[in-house]
Amino acid sequence: MPTEKKYSEMTEHELRNEIARLREKARKAEQLGIINEFAVYQRKMTMVESYLVDPMTIEIGEIYRIEGDEGMFFQVDYLKGRFAWGHRLGGKLAKEALPIAMLKSVKKGK
Repeated sequence: MPTEKKYSEMTEHELRNEIARLREKARKAEQLGIINEFAVYQRKMTMVESYLVDPMTIEIGEIYRIEGDEGMFFQVDYLKGRFAWGHRLGGKLAKEALPIAMLKSVKKGK
């Protein structure tokens, strides 16, 4: 039985194949009406996508749009692994972590 690689050990090609595999599983779960399973695959895809994002592109103190949560913005306090820690703007200043793939620049041209 082959051992499963960690996302951090995968090449870009392997990560993209994993995303495609998860996308197909999510599509099947959605067709079957298994919403919980669909949500799990969506979250896994976001995590894999985070390994395709260069953490150096995420700036501490910068504000980002949150993909999948329209109208919400997130200010990054620090990075730890593939997660950005900070808080949502306009809400309670509770600290939370988001996968870096969920952060989209609000600057023009990015």
